Amino acid sequence: MFGRNSIAVVAGLVVACGTGMSARPAYAIKQFFEEFKAVYVKPDSSDANEKALVAEVEAAKCNVCHMPASKKERNAYGEALAKLLDKKEDAKNVEKIRKALEEVAAMSSDATKADAPKFGDLIKQGKLPGGAVVK
Repeated sequence: MFGRNSIAVVAGLVVACGTGMSARPAYAIKQFFEEFKAVYVKPDSSDANEKALVAEVEAAKCNVCHMPASKKERNAYGEALAKLLDKKEDAKNVEKIRKALEEVAAMSSDATKADAPKFGDLIKQGKLPGGAVVK
């Protein structure tokens, strides 16, 4: 009923599907995200902007720094942080991560616009620093 070619094709598809399912997606560096939350996310706050940021960060997760279409691509905020932090060397350096967060907060969210808010201003307004996540 089945020839050798049919069995080989089915076996190849099974292997390909198994390999595709086991591929791990790229994630944000957990320590960087945890420090961002430790510095900026205040779940017990009664301030409306801080509450809004909690909701935004929970919904965005890695998209605080990354683009929704590809975790390999960073938004403007993620690009600014990437210039100051190395994912391998700095992942456990809390002091350096926090210093980078502070430095980036003082940077313009859009270097092409003179009146663009700073990343830190966006965070204070309860907004994601890299912009709204559009999926």
